Amino acid sequence: MPPHCDTLDGPVVTAARHALESQDVTKVFPWISEDQEEEIRQAFQKASNVRKNGAEAKELADYWFFETCVRVHRMMEGAPYTGLKPAGLDEGPAVRTVDECVEIGSVENLLDLLHNAVEEGIRERFSQSMEKKAQAGESVEAARAWVRSYIDFVHQAKAIYDTAEGEVSHEEE
Repeated sequence: MPPHCDTLDGPVVTAARHALESQDVTKVFPWISEDQEEEIRQAFQKASNVRKNGAEAKELADYWFFETCVRVHRMMEGAPYTGLKPAGLDEGPAVRTVDECVEIGSVENLLDLLHNAVEEGIRERFSQSMEKKAQAGESVEAARAWVRSYIDFVHQAKAIYDTAEGEVSHEEE
């Protein structure tokens, strides 16, 4: 996932917050792999013990537990952990729309968003490529510009297709 999972209001921290509030570490487990459960169990136990030592200790323990959960989750995804991001970040229209679709139980808004973005992007790259192709005979540099434009167009089309077919993994984002 994009940075969505490493924000203070993202799903991993939300699950970690629920785990601490309910004293049920398993609320975090859907966001990690089975072989990471013991690390999270140990972190949960430490955080739970420290939380009892006053408001400042509770705040610090909670934040540390959130960081641990997100770091372990990112490791599961094969993505680097770069710290917790603040709540309220705008993750862009795709993430917002995915969350909206999950909330309302319909994928139609996401399909519309993606269709429009893909169509616009492909038309733009195609137009650029055709413009450069028309000028390709003017010089070697113009021909190279066309080839670069063509390659960009091919790579865009392949990336979109591979992603749609499930060929791109999360760590390649």
